Amino acid sequence: MKDGFIKVAAASPSLRVADCKYNGEQILSCVKEAEKAGVKILVFPELSISGYTCGDLFLQDVLLSACEDTLKTLLLQTVDLDILFVAGLPLLYRNQLYNAAAFCKGGKLLALVPKVNIPNYQEFYEARYFAAGPEKAECISYAGQRVFFGVNQLLVCENVPGLIVAGEICEDLWVPDSPAIRHALKGATVICNPSASDELAAKPEYRRDLVAMQSAKLVAGYIYADAGNDESTQDVVYSGHCMIVENGALLAESALYCHNLLVSEIDVNKLTAERQRMNTYRNAGGGKCDYEETAFSFELQETELTRGISRTPFVPGDKEKKQHRCEEILTIQAMGLRKRLAHTGCKTAVIGLSGGLDSTLALLVTVKAFDLLNISHENILAVTMPGFGTTDRTYHNAVELARCLGTTIKEISIVDSVRQHFKDIGQEEEKRDITYENGQARERTQILMDIANQKNGMVIGTGDMSELALGWATYNGDHMSMYGVNCSIPKTLVRYLVEYYAEETEERKAAQVLFDVLATPVSPELLPPEDGEISQKTEDIVGPYELHDFFLYYMLRFGFGPGKIFRLAGLAFAGAYDGSEILKWMKIFYRRFFSQQFKRSCVPDGPKVGTVALSPRGDLRMPSDACVALWMQEIEKLSFS
Repeated sequence: MKDGFIKVAAASPSLRVADCKYNGEQILSCVKEAEKAGVKILVFPELSISGYTCGDLFLQDVLLSACEDTLKTLLLQTVDLDILFVAGLPLLYRNQLYNAAAFCKGGKLLALVPKVNIPNYQEFYEARYFAAGPEKAECISYAGQRVFFGVNQLLVCENVPGLIVAGEICEDLWVPDSPAIRHALKGATVICNPSASDELAAKPEYRRDLVAMQSAKLVAGYIYADAGNDESTQDVVYSGHCMIVENGALLAESALYCHNLLVSEIDVNKLTAERQRMNTYRNAGGGKCDYEETAFSFELQETELTRGISRTPFVPGDKEKKQHRCEEILTIQAMGLRKRLAHTGCKTAVIGLSGGLDSTLALLVTVKAFDLLNISHENILAVTMPGFGTTDRTYHNAVELARCLGTTIKEISIVDSVRQHFKDIGQEEEKRDITYENGQARERTQILMDIANQKNGMVIGTGDMSELALGWATYNGDHMSMYGVNCSIPKTLVRYLVEYYAEETEERKAAQVLFDVLATPVSPELLPPEDGEISQKTEDIVGPYELHDFFLYYMLRFGFGPGKIFRLAGLAFAGAYDGSEILKWMKIFYRRFFSQQFKRSCVPDGPKVGTVALSPRGDLRMPSDACVALWMQEIEKLSFS
């Protein structure tokens, strides 16, 4: 359970309708298998002890007694197992029959949660047998134990912060006011749903979307266990469609008509962090409903992760949706610029085009914005400003791309003006220090700003979010513009967008240029080339952008500390970087992120495109003189063995 990861499972085991002893044996076998695999929460289908399709047999005392006896046996046989499992059964209480879920752990019956919404349509005739369960829980005797019976219950884990378990049953999910809404508002982070949803053409897609949306709107983990194909097929068929979802993201899904144990890990820390930043979630309360809380605990151990950890969390993982997602992002960027150009009356855009990734993306976005405004691309002034470090490769790529896109090209060498500036301030050109580098960056920005004044235009910022995070920008140099279209685009996503454009464009020459830009090392090109090649490679200095983007995402999106991020990075980048490399660049990331906030405190306007952004006006309210000591102390304790 280290770092808030809880291994959970859903199962739809082999079943015989109305054969409680056999079903109990199958449940026990599955519980033992899951416990050996490190599973801590396991959910079985609705009425899994009896079978969902017993029909009028639910009215037979023999069946009801057998279900209670089977649950007693399961409790006795799982006394020594450190797993919370949920099994369904019919429960007779005070002359009413209820469709209930038994929450069991370590031989104890922790809760009995009844179904509230009882269907009575088409193939579902539950109302013939079952009553709607009471919301308010009361203490009853069942299976030889005293236990709370009612909908409004929470199971609170005492030694895993944030882990609060609750349940709803099948149809409860499908109604507008599902019990899980109240459970989540009262603090439940994991919802268990024992279900029996019959199979129809196209229903799996609908069911999947429903479970995902329930999990997303509740900001919860959701374990959905569906009745399987061993149920009676007298009128309908069941498929055992099991799912594990976390805040709308499908972590695991079973194949239909199988009896496999579906396992994944829910990150409770991520869920609580997400809720913590949602003030609308915190203010919602939970109504006037009284809840009973039952405490339990687990033996603490490190959870082995099987869920995938993407190396590029900012980059869409679904390749089939690449075109849609890229167009969506480019459109957000372009629409932001379109509005600003229209509002200011600017008919000209001025871009410093270097032949690098960032300025390339900025130019592509500007072209799209001009198309939206029906303004000629000739009104885009692409300014190339070769200096001491400019290589032929980047220069020619910049010029050729501008030509391909039909923009106006202007070349202004900064060599003479920078030399004059060095002479004025007493800087020796042979002294390749920060003044040498930043003097060039500020000269370029001055040129762009003055041309924009000449042309009644707007300087389009090219810097990306990764550079802002690291402070890898010259203050009042490339740090400054009149509108920054890339301000919330991290470097890994910049590359993805440019690659997409290169793949989609019908202009062959433009595609060739873009692919060469993608192959060019990232560099500010402020130091002289060596043998005509780029001598100053950014990632050799500050570290790999894919690592920094990974650190940035998990630090800001979920508030994770260095320890958890280091663990996730070790899994995501296994085989690419060893632990010592990850730790080295992590130290640099945190030091630079904290020390460079002053640059982010005064960045130009620009559009937000994702869930992480660094604008001081919205997403990141951070003091410029905050101390990094606590974070560095945690990093120093990390081991990469």
